Amino acid sequence: MNIFISGISGTAMGPLAMMAKEAGFRVFGTDKNEGAVTEELRRREIEIFIGEQDGKFLEEKNKGEGVDWFVYTSALPKNHPELVLAKKLGIRTSKRDELIAFLIKKLGLKMVAVAGTHGKTTTTAATVFLALKLGLPVSWLVGTTLGFEEAGKYTKGSKYLIYEADEYDRNFLYYRPFLSVITSVTYDHPDIYKTEEEYKEAFAQFIRQSERTIAEITPVRGVAVAGEVRRYDCSLAIKAVQEILKDLGRGGEVSEEELVRIVNEFPGVGRRFEKVAEGVYSDYAHHPEEIQATVQIAREEAKRLKKRGVVVVYEPHQNVRQHEVFKGYRSVFLGVSKLFWVPTYLVREDPKLKIITPEEFVKSLENNEVGEAAELDKKLEEKLKNYLREGYLVVLMTAGPGDGWLREKFKE
Repeated sequence: MNIFISGISGTAMGPLAMMAKEAGFRVFGTDKNEGAVTEELRRREIEIFIGEQDGKFLEEKNKGEGVDWFVYTSALPKNHPELVLAKKLGIRTSKRDELIAFLIKKLGLKMVAVAGTHGKTTTTAATVFLALKLGLPVSWLVGTTLGFEEAGKYTKGSKYLIYEADEYDRNFLYYRPFLSVITSVTYDHPDIYKTEEEYKEAFAQFIRQSERTIAEITPVRGVAVAGEVRRYDCSLAIKAVQEILKDLGRGGEVSEEELVRIVNEFPGVGRRFEKVAEGVYSDYAHHPEEIQATVQIAREEAKRLKKRGVVVVYEPHQNVRQHEVFKGYRSVFLGVSKLFWVPTYLVREDPKLKIITPEEFVKSLENNEVGEAAELDKKLEEKLKNYLREGYLVVLMTAGPGDGWLREKFKE
């Protein structure tokens, strides 16, 4: 089978492309820009076209090798040239959830699905890390880059797929997992879920569809990674691996103390308080609860490194989301020495909604005296370099292009 993936360089679609390739399918695809996993895809000899997604590459592949299945990201609009062409050509089309379900069935895998508003990437990655250290028969799909392995992988003989299950576009409701791990449930994605009740009901349905569920646990004693939230995520990973061991008939084989020892070696994941340069970090936080957790991690790290304090650059994601979470920002930046608030990264917006400005956000904060409206420009770059020289830790929080700016300006 020949699978064409539109948006292949994204952190959700790229790992899926890798898994499909290793499972024996021919995979190729396109993306407008290179992404975090582009180089991994090329190393796997997956053919990619980067540039204008006008349908020419799809048409070329369909005439040559033939395209049996066109898979696309949720971000693709209905009038996208490739999607329109795929339907016109009579090619099977679907979002990624349908392909993942197909692979699970074909390969005989049990899904271990990690879902939640926050923490699912770290929990998924920590579960993979533990499973690999123990030599368990797993494959995985994680929505970011990993320092210890590739983001997506199918290993022949695997019995389980450890999967970061995204609630956006109700993606996770396509599955019936062997085990679901719920990290947290806090209202998000108002463009999909119109009310908080609707959002919570989707998670309730996901739990009903799961054979077993882990949620709201007591953190495991001895887990010592930085940050209270990350310690909780790693505790969830321990519980998930214990369930896998139990299912394999090896429940008493590995002590909890040994699992704690292993998880304390967990190196973290890309874009989750990832060190970009000396004293400079990038984090994916773009929701008040995530921000509060990242501030705590940053303060712990600054103390450990004997820094004078923490300087934050924050780039919000999606104006429609900001209207829902605006009041939630009030106290999340308490404890930071300086905050630079840059304009919201706009995507999938409601044109009727007023765009909230950085000045309005800063004014609403309990500690607004530390806040300052800024742009991702030379002026901000120089201010941050001054703070670094003075002994501060700098962390950017964003789900948008700010990450690329930071890496370009501060790469070692």
